[in-house]
Amino acid sequence: MQVKIVHNWQVTAAEARGIQEELTGRVVRLSDGMMPCNVAGVDVSVKRFGKARAAVVVLSYPQMELIEIQVIEGDPPFPYVPGLLSFREAPLILAACERLRSTPDLIMVDGQGIAHPRRFGIAAHLGLLLDTPTIGCAKSRLCGVSDMPGESPPSSCNLVDNGEVIGAVVRTKTGSQPLYISIGHKINLSTAVARVLACCRGYRLPEPTRLAHLAAGGNLGQRPIFG
Repeated sequence: MQVKIVHNWQVTAAEARGIQEELTGRVVRLSDGMMPCNVAGVDVSVKRFGKARAAVVVLSYPQMELIEIQVIEGDPPFPYVPGLLSFREAPLILAACERLRSTPDLIMVDGQGIAHPRRFGIAAHLGLLLDTPTIGCAKSRLCGVSDMPGESPPSSCNLVDNGEVIGAVVRTKTGSQPLYISIGHKINLSTAVARVLACCRGYRLPEPTRLAHLAAGGNLGQRPIFG
């Protein structure tokens, strides 16, 4: 999988915000109408002594059969700064994606898409750089306000910031906290929510990001492409 757009990652926090503000206008908030054949999940786990492990897991869609796992370890190139997660995690994720032998049609990211103060969270950033449809599938809210969805899935409600709908708060499992779903790139919100729900298999997290989380934590062994 190739990175289609490249920019400097060795930047200050102010420069990073400037990059977000420059690139956010290039995010596409419409779907192409194509049904994905496979979907990837990505996640990063930061280990002791500052080391990080990025994982990308590719599954068939909608069957959710495991196709491929790639994991890469390294030093995060950027400190933890709220709102600038992609500058800390994206370089390692991109390196893992470049190792893929399969090409995902859709990527689900454990983080925000446009549900971000500058409308350019890590899911939007990765989607633009990889020129691939992406969905932000976050476990917590970064900005915006909403009602709470009903207790049973697939209840949902809009996440709104300054009068703009920036995402959806979606109940994916009874008794669990909702997820915050937002557009990353090349998808609309209703399709993003539908794709996430189609990937759920009884857990709070959809299978792509759930398995990526396990792989990043070292709890899911690397496997080759099937076939």
